[in-house]
Amino acid sequence: MGFPFGRRGRTPQELLQLAREGDREARERLIDSFTPFILRVASQSRGRYVQVGEDEEVSIGMLAFNEAIDHFDDQRGKNFLAFAEQVIRRRLIDYYRRERRGAREVNFSELKDQENPGYPLEAEVRMAVEEHRRVAEAEDQREEILRYRDLLAAYGISLPELVRISPKHRDARDSARKVARVLAEDPEMAEHLRRLKELPLKELSGRVAVSRKTLERQRKYIIALALIAMEDFDHLRGYVEGGG
Repeated sequence: MGFPFGRRGRTPQELLQLAREGDREARERLIDSFTPFILRVASQSRGRYVQVGEDEEVSIGMLAFNEAIDHFDDQRGKNFLAFAEQVIRRRLIDYYRRERRGAREVNFSELKDQENPGYPLEAEVRMAVEEHRRVAEAEDQREEILRYRDLLAAYGISLPELVRISPKHRDARDSARKVARVLAEDPEMAEHLRRLKELPLKELSGRVAVSRKTLERQRKYIIALALIAMEDFDHLRGYVEGGG
């Protein structure tokens, strides 16, 4: 299952099995042992180092790891840590989406005219609220592009280069998107990409109807698309899924 170490006479595999059988102490020891792992995943999702007791992402990561313990199916031959990482990232993405919506939702019925109680000031405030929403959306997009640029740099890719190497034909772009989706949705291949900063060509060529030569030629483009699918890039994901 890919555990790197054991603790107090019990291997992580044994602790996982005991935790799934209802042993609360084993569950707590397992979560405690893998707190550094949870912090790493949460930090990568946030784009900066997160700390226990200071960042909400840590609590969400802990809860997601606990959830992964309950839902892991070792009969499917998957790596537990890869599965746990996938659950943590999904829960964090859900959290960021809720945060964005919550910051922008305004209940017009609560905005009252002080001289005419009960009368909502929709006419006066709607334009201001919509303008705030547009500004916030634009700022989100700008921040997301900057985070994406920095992430690409870690893989040796620049935004100008990405524009230059993007396939000219729609069929080629669609094929690359499908390959990137297969890569992003497979925990082990996604972990390979994050860890080694390269495509898992052998595994990928066995999963997609694309030649290895084509995979190698479109390597940077596929990596760029996979990163959008793997990380918290809502705006870019919508653009890519819309054919952009």
